[in-house]
Order: sequence, then structure tokens, then C-alpha cells
Amino acid sequence: MAEAVREELSELIGFELDDPRLAGVEVTDVHVSHDGRHASVKVAVGGDEHAQNQALAALTHASGYLRRELAGRLQLRHVPELHFERDKNPDVESRVEFLLRRAKKSRAREENQP
Repeated sequence: MAEAVREELSELIGFELDDPRLAGVEVTDVHVSHDGRHASVKVAVGGDEHAQNQALAALTHASGYLRRELAGRLQLRHVPELHFERDKNPDVESRVEFLLRRAKKSRAREENQP
């Protein structure tokens, strides 16, 4: 379940939120509690400390929207409460994998538009 939540959050944050504070934010890891009610979401955030704090504040502000979207997309019995934190050591491999998936999805969207 954690991987599905990570993928959907990556999609939502990367493509559907228009907040400029979230530019360059990448979901690197998600850990869902045993009861499914809480999720610790690690994000890689660029910029200085002020920009990172702003991005985390934007994510916290958008958490209600993100939970509603997760509920509709994943049809979970309990949509976890999202707790965002900085990933101090983002994995380079996950970043490359994420960027490749993002490029592939963008290309597919462009090809499907008239």
C-alpha cells in the first residue's frame, strides 16, 4: 500500500497542484502505519531552508485535498493522515526512476491530446 500511496502522491504533487512552492518537490518514501491511519511521507525539497519550509507548509496545507484524491484513486478503507517530512538523504536512484516515470507520463498525455 505504501508504494501505491507514494506513486499517487508523486503524481498529484508533480502534476495537479499549482502551488509554485512545490516546484521540484519529490516524494521519496512513504511509510504507512500498521492500522493504515497514518502515513509518514518523506519528500526531497530543493532550495534553501526557507524554501524547504515553505514547501512543507504548502504540503501540509494541501493534505486534505491530497487525502480526498487518494481516497478516490486507491479506494482505501482508511485513507491515512499524511505527515510530511524532509528526506535528508534522498536516494539518487529513486530520483532518476521518478523523473523517468514523469517524462513517460508527460509524453503519453501529450500524445493523447488532440
